[in-house]
Amino acid sequence: MWRGRVRLRERACGVGPRRGTGFDTGRTDADGKGFVSPPPIRRMDTTATVKAVEAVGPDTYALRFRAPEGFAAEPGQFVKLGTEIDGESVARFYTLSSPRVGETFEVTVGINPDEGGDFSAFLSDAEAGTEMTLSGPFGDQHYDGEPRAVVIAGGPGIGPAVAIAERALDEGAEAAVIYRDDDVAHADRIDSLRERGADIRLLDADEPLTDAVAELLTGAEGETTFVYGFADLVADAEAAVDAAGGDADAAKVENFG
Repeated sequence: MWRGRVRLRERACGVGPRRGTGFDTGRTDADGKGFVSPPPIRRMDTTATVKAVEAVGPDTYALRFRAPEGFAAEPGQFVKLGTEIDGESVARFYTLSSPRVGETFEVTVGINPDEGGDFSAFLSDAEAGTEMTLSGPFGDQHYDGEPRAVVIAGGPGIGPAVAIAERALDEGAEAAVIYRDDDVAHADRIDSLRERGADIRLLDADEPLTDAVAELLTGAEGETTFVYGFADLVADAEAAVDAAGGDADAAKVENFG
């Protein structure tokens, strides 16, 4: 999804201040193996090739790329994708919608056929084999082993929302997703999350967030709120978090503008 401005407290060109090879999160999986937070991720500038394109909602597509050698990123981080159009370099920022990077990684893109520019048109025609420039990952407001993740999302923000929830459940943590939009994207992944025990609330585009946020914020130790969406969603989410007795300033927020 396209990034506009970002919460100023986020250091947009790198990860957080952690150093070393990672730290023990104190949690274990069903086999008793401990989860260790990954080491800091290095940014790279390279190219990536599309492996598959899937429609996941109205005017919403998941682009899956073959991960370049050495590329690593966490759910909630974002990358810059680009190409050359009429002799000029054009690039946009998109947040990962895959819970982890292996042989591939994914971004979810909302494309408005009436208002989109040249790069949107390029993405709408992307197919397996399409190559783009890739820079990143960027951002330190990502999932980092929190014991409970509550993600509030709107529009294409559902991409990182489902990715963070999937990663949290994979690591034995709890997850909740509040998704506000008239058109549901990634419905299959949302259904799967619900079946795995995640708390899911789907709201209409004009529905207040207040009740859902109050219901799903537990105040448990280590619970972290994530917000992904455009400015109106972000403002409503922060107000709802504060109204529920949470701390909006402590939330990990990505404002798409």
